[in-house]
Amino acid sequence: MEFFRRAPRSPRRLGIFPGTFNPLTVAHLALAEAALTLVDEVVFVLPRQFPHKIYSGASFGERVELLSKALEPYPQCTIATCEGGLFVEVAAACREAYGEEVRLSFLCGRDAAERIAAWDYGKPNAFEEMLIAFDLLVAARSGEYSPPAGLEARCVPLALNGPYDHVSATEVRERVAAGTEWEHLVPAPIRRRVYEIYTPGRKRQQ
Repeated sequence: MEFFRRAPRSPRRLGIFPGTFNPLTVAHLALAEAALTLVDEVVFVLPRQFPHKIYSGASFGERVELLSKALEPYPQCTIATCEGGLFVEVAAACREAYGEEVRLSFLCGRDAAERIAAWDYGKPNAFEEMLIAFDLLVAARSGEYSPPAGLEARCVPLALNGPYDHVSATEVRERVAAGTEWEHLVPAPIRRRVYEIYTPGRKRQQ
């Protein structure tokens, strides 16, 4: 695991937030803020490879830049990368970087939790085995998450400070491209750079 910024103290419970962050939105920040009521640190993990997506839009470096600017007011937030994007791969990288004693909790929305539970890991009961190594903090997104029977204690609902179902990185990109209002969907410190990076045909500042 490679760190671009790291929180100053070693956590007892680590919130892990993997994503594409293309770009970071106010919903991402709301999820991290809610998690920080339960964990000591949130690490935003931008994998170099994703299991279900490819890099498009902003480059890897631009996404790290946007994360760095947006998270400046949050000393308990870390920015890092690892090679693999599956939760089990990210968890292994965090375990190696943070040690065996830290408790690992992944942050995600309902849609991501359902995708993780249904993913074909190549063997039966793989999801149940993963939840021995870490738990999930799951925010409602167009509905509450219903974990498989017997796993309720390992999939904890995470209440956000408002409704964010309408917020997505896809919505930001589409609104910027269309020239419609989008600024309210991203944190204020990164609005200028989001405009520069995602406006079609605009020459980017490096």
